[in-house]
Parts: sequence; structure tokens; C-alpha cells
Amino acid sequence: MPPTVSVVVPAYNNADFIEATLDSILTQTFSDFELLVADHSSTDDTWERIQCYAEDPRVRLMQTPAGGGAPANWSRVTREATGDYIKLVCGDDLINPRCLEQQVAAMAAHPQVVLSSCRRTLIDARSNTITEARGLAGLTGLQPGRTAARRAVIVGSNIFGEPACVLMRRDALERVGGWADSEPYVIDQQTYCNVLMFGDFYALPQSLASFRLSSSQWSVNLARQQSDQVVRFHHRLAAENPGLLSRADLVRGDNLARAMAYVRRLAYIWLGRKMTPPDSAVEQATV
Repeated sequence: MPPTVSVVVPAYNNADFIEATLDSILTQTFSDFELLVADHSSTDDTWERIQCYAEDPRVRLMQTPAGGGAPANWSRVTREATGDYIKLVCGDDLINPRCLEQQVAAMAAHPQVVLSSCRRTLIDARSNTITEARGLAGLTGLQPGRTAARRAVIVGSNIFGEPACVLMRRDALERVGGWADSEPYVIDQQTYCNVLMFGDFYALPQSLASFRLSSSQWSVNLARQQSDQVVRFHHRLAAENPGLLSRADLVRGDNLARAMAYVRRLAYIWLGRKMTPPDSAVEQATV
């Protein structure tokens, strides 16, 4: 029988963190899941480090050919999923032991919910906490999907968090064509909003995932590119879903998205050395 949940991990040059990531998944209190890991032709020893997990019957390891950026690896590993629900966890992030248990319970209790999310903790390369209980922009419990998507636009930020925070119904993800790759820097948020056009959202106020900050994630140029892509995503969402967003919503959301990109850039500069792996002087770039 297919598992209830498919946890998929697209890995790329995550040798410093991949074992902690997989251990956080394999120690879940909810046991009916499969774990699929796809290494995207890493140039470090990520592939070698994950071989010790191959004997676990819940685990399947695979490789993705080089090229195509994050969308290629996310799509490749997701296509292999067989569970009713799907959670993507990047190769350096963590989930709380009760993450699957609590999210599956919430969605099983509300069949109209297509996506649930929780708050998350931001950690550095040494797994030290930087800040806790981030995300959701004040949303709690059951919410109409369109309301949640609109909220994300008008605050100019991904209120749903990184993929480790999110659990989706696999059939809903397939209905929207999988991971949206028109704006690669916001592949997660645009996919969430696409899914939320077809059902409700459930917000869990607990912090059940940890997102690891990396100093390679935010250059000045990247901040500019990301904010430009967020703005394009806002306007595409509005055009494809008439009545969802007003002109005022778009103006507010676009301005806040541009401002937030540079706020994040300044925060990464301030964190500086904290985001360097403890045993490595060389930063690993993410796909």
C-alpha cells in the first residue's frame, strides 16, 4: 500500500547538513511515510554521505543529472512520490519530531484543506537558534485558500515559510502542474498560492520546522532579482485569478516585497560568520 506521506529531499552540496536533515525526518512520531532523496550531481560528498540510509526500507536514493537549477531537482524527486500528502524538505533544513503527526492530523480532520503550514525557527550553520516562531502573518487554524494567498501578497512575503513548513495534498499539487518554475526564486510561494486556489489552508501556530540560513543565499544582486520575481508572481496570480487582488493590494504587496528583500539582505550581512559551517571554511552554494 502507498504510504500516507511522501517526504522528498532535493539535495545539492549539502554534505555538512544532509545527515541531520534525514535524521530529523526518520525520527518522526508519525511513521507511515516514505523518504525520497535526490542528489543533484553534488560536487561535494553529499551522495557518499547518504549511502548509509539506503538500507532503511522507508528510504529511496536517486540522482538528478546536472542542470536545470532547483526546479529540475524538486520536480524530479516529487514525481517519484506515491503518498497522499507530500512534504519537500531542502537538504539542510530540519523538521520537528511531531511535524508530520500534527500536520496530517489537521488535514485529515479537514478534507477541504489542500495545504497546511506551520511556523519555523531560523538557525545558523551551527544549528544555533537565530529567531523562533516566524511566519503565517497572524493566520491561525482553518482559512479559505484564497484568503491565505491574498494575505501573502499584501504583506509582500512568503508567509507559508520554506517547504519544510508545508504539507500539501499530492493530487492538488499535480492538479496545478507541479512546482511552478516561471520565477525560480519564489518556486515555493507561487506553487503554494496556485494550490490554494483549489481548497482551504490550515495554519498551525507551533514552530515545527527549522530553516538554515546560509551566507551564500543573499547577495545584493540576488535581492534585486528575487524582489523582481516576486512582483511578477503577484501580477501573474492576479491575472490568472480575477477578483483575488485589487490594484491597491498589488501596489502595497509590490512595495513591501522590494523592501523586504533588502531587509533580509542586511540581516544576512549582520549574521556574517555565524552562517559558515563549523568544520568548513568553504561555503557550499545552493542550487
